[in-house]
Amino acid sequence: MEISDAARLMLGLTIVTVPTIEFGGYFLLSQVGRNNIIRTPMQRTFYRAGHAHAGVLVLLALIGQLLVDATTLAEGVQWAVRVGLFAAPLLVSGGFFFAPPREGDKPTRFILLIYAGALILAVTMITLGLGLLFP
Repeated sequence: MEISDAARLMLGLTIVTVPTIEFGGYFLLSQVGRNNIIRTPMQRTFYRAGHAHAGVLVLLALIGQLLVDATTLAEGVQWAVRVGLFAAPLLVSGGFFFAPPREGDKPTRFILLIYAGALILAVTMITLGLGLLFP
């Protein structure tokens, strides 16, 4: 299977985000046993969720970029799927990292990033799935 130039571009951009996920893991490990930046249970929970979602969704994005080439979707729709696959992990994990408050238990408005990323991911995956089912 030959990889299209569009897939190669988006795969490259997605792979470049992997060190940020690694840094997130390092950051979480560096906070174990400390009371530095992570001060509340909500922050701890959100940061762990952000790190986990980033890793899983980036893997899904890498696989999805290759699958887009197997569809006969219009070029504009293919690009929308490609961008959605790239954006969803950034939005979801970004929301988890920026939503917890410094104090208290009410998330900040950045929690909307999680919902936006989840919606983009859902639309993207349905479109990709239909493109694979109905060539």
